[in-house]
Amino acid sequence: MGEEIKVIVFKLGEEEYGIEVDKVQTIERMMPITRVPKTYAFVKGVINLRGVVIPVINLRGRFGLGEIEATDQTRVIIVAVNDMQVGFIVDSASDVIDLNTDSIDSPPEVVGGIKAKYLRGVAKVGEERLLVMLNLSEVLNKTEIIQLEGLEE
Repeated sequence: MGEEIKVIVFKLGEEEYGIEVDKVQTIERMMPITRVPKTYAFVKGVINLRGVVIPVINLRGRFGLGEIEATDQTRVIIVAVNDMQVGFIVDSASDVIDLNTDSIDSPPEVVGGIKAKYLRGVAKVGEERLLVMLNLSEVLNKTEIIQLEGLEE
């Protein structure tokens, strides 16, 4: 019997994704981002959130989905990954749902153009809805984490 977890639901394009609530620290509206030279293209820069400098990544860019202009719905989801805070820019963050871990299937090779290594799995929510669960430790691989840690200093 799987356990119940709470999941934040967000969108990139038409696809819905999920991150466990216990990894999310806060969800913020878009704010000014200070660009940092010589970083990966999907690293948008850093923000100052209540006195803490946090690197920000555009998930669309990370997954090769093509970036779009920010809208009123655009959000920055601040997550904790390996004792570090990182902001993910998403198209919208809409929902918090309860999910049984038994409903999460292992990921297919590619979902919406996103490689399986970035995915923890695909969760079935009700009859029609599928939720792509992110594997945060792969979304930020070790080399990128080392580079982002340099941004925090």
